[in-house]
Amino acid sequence: MARSFGSSNLKKAIIHILNASGGIKDEVPVKFYPSEYTLEKSNEFASINIPGLESPVLQFVRGGLGTLSMDLFFDSYEEGRDVREYTDKVTNLLKIDPELHAPPVLKFIWGDLNFTCVLTRASRKFTMFLNNGIPVRATLSVSFSQFMTESDLKASPTHSPDKTRAYTIKQGDNLWGIAAKMYGDPAFWRPIADKNAIENPRILNAGKIIVIPPLEK
Repeated sequence: MARSFGSSNLKKAIIHILNASGGIKDEVPVKFYPSEYTLEKSNEFASINIPGLESPVLQFVRGGLGTLSMDLFFDSYEEGRDVREYTDKVTNLLKIDPELHAPPVLKFIWGDLNFTCVLTRASRKFTMFLNNGIPVRATLSVSFSQFMTESDLKASPTHSPDKTRAYTIKQGDNLWGIAAKMYGDPAFWRPIADKNAIENPRILNAGKIIVIPPLEK
């Protein structure tokens, strides 16, 4: 999802550098507006081959973290200064923070965008130079990956199939499809077959109510 902005009322974007406790340790202002940014998020699925089916069943594995990408523009020609004085403040965010023993956690804030993240990629392109070869204009292509703590993940717990439930068999159902629907994984068809004394998992009677047992942990 790409978003672009042309309003002169927008505040400058800013990158907050967080300390180990989540407070603001330092900040890197973005001098010029990015013309656009892209937010991406994906899910990961596994393809499972099941005997008797023409095509594999897709099983959800996990959700992916969000990614924020954009180009940042830097120009220090009027100041006569080396533009790397500005770009280095961003690329240095890839370095290890001695306090964290890892690159710092950041908050990229611009308008209604408030993205907690780490910098994962930075590519610099210098496009203008003084007579002495000092660069004074640059474009910095950056990507940030969403950062979530263990407490953030626990705040959004996933559903666990831990209670016995009932299911009414529909025409065309098979145990692999029912396991995928009820447990999120077609490989767990065996507990359903054992619980309901089903000898052939391919032959099910439409309209019959079967028990969906909880999975053993």
